[in-house]
Amino acid sequence: MNVMGIIFANDANMAELSDKRTMGSIPFGGRYRQIDFHLSNMAFAGIRHIGIISRQNYQSLINHIGSGEEWGLELEEGGMEFLTPFAMSASHSYRGKLETLYHAMSFLNYGPDDEYVIMADSAILCNIDLNSVLNSHIASGKDITVVTKDDVANGKKQLDLAIKLDKNGEIADLAVDYVAPAGYLASMDLFVLSKSLLKHLVNECIARNLYHMDRDLVLGSWQAGKLSINVYQFPGLAMFNESVEEYFRNSLSLLDSRIRHDLFYYNHPVYTKVRDRVPSYYGENSDIGNCIVADGCVLDGKVSSSVLFRQVTVKEGCKIKNSLIMNDTVVGENCELKYVILDKDVVVRPNTELVGTPNNPIIVKRGEIV
Repeated sequence: MNVMGIIFANDANMAELSDKRTMGSIPFGGRYRQIDFHLSNMAFAGIRHIGIISRQNYQSLINHIGSGEEWGLELEEGGMEFLTPFAMSASHSYRGKLETLYHAMSFLNYGPDDEYVIMADSAILCNIDLNSVLNSHIASGKDITVVTKDDVANGKKQLDLAIKLDKNGEIADLAVDYVAPAGYLASMDLFVLSKSLLKHLVNECIARNLYHMDRDLVLGSWQAGKLSINVYQFPGLAMFNESVEEYFRNSLSLLDSRIRHDLFYYNHPVYTKVRDRVPSYYGENSDIGNCIVADGCVLDGKVSSSVLFRQVTVKEGCKIKNSLIMNDTVVGENCELKYVILDKDVVVRPNTELVGTPNNPIIVKRGEIV
């Protein structure tokens, strides 16, 4: 089957982390960006016609993906393309994913052999076999397949799309932006449907001033009896990075080797842009325990239960715990950091103390000096 992919890179609500970058380009796991997971999923499924939709702040994303060679993709028409539907507008307010799809209709029209479309969102990370999802969709005979995850609904987290199944596996309830109790399935914002149906639904919704993917296309069409839905329950690990708290918690959970394996090798390896650096240097007085350490770091202090990205410098006398330190950051002598996220190129002056909490980590913006 000929399949095209669409990855939504924006829709970020990540405070200072998404001020100048898309959700897809947020660093994760020491070496990766969040979009790497969906690019890898699609590449390993044999999908070569991929559109990356980004509304704004996409320069970092473009720099990261480059020509796409790390994923075996080619950045050209008919291969992988960056779609920036509002790039020429200074005042256009974003109303929903359907509007971006409508403005990217030329991409959907390209490639007459593409029969199906797989759409994914950069906020939810997983290592999934998309061929299995596609086969489930075709076998079901239904209009659209929604990939879901159990044990996410807990009566506290608001779900973009919550689904409850009856004893026969059919949909008993569907709700949008719902704080669903346990027993509901959470949509992973990963959908499969035919290209012709997607184009038809987008045009129909836009003509009626409807722009929301979950509320208008999925829920609205289902309630009107115009859309049948297949629910694919993903058995693997899914990380919902839809808030700073979730992003911080999920990042530190990678310190568990089992979680790392499930996310990075469950179905296939996850690829990212290659940036060769020298090996990390551990000073004579350094004490590094239970950490993920990328290449190029110079470590002379004490660091525990933390994730250190590329080329991080930690000077002598530092004590860092439960923190995320991103690329090219320098932490001066005798600093104490706990529950902190330092974005790229941050400089922490000597003798600085920064202490957050697990639910409210302190974030230092990219390039700042504290």
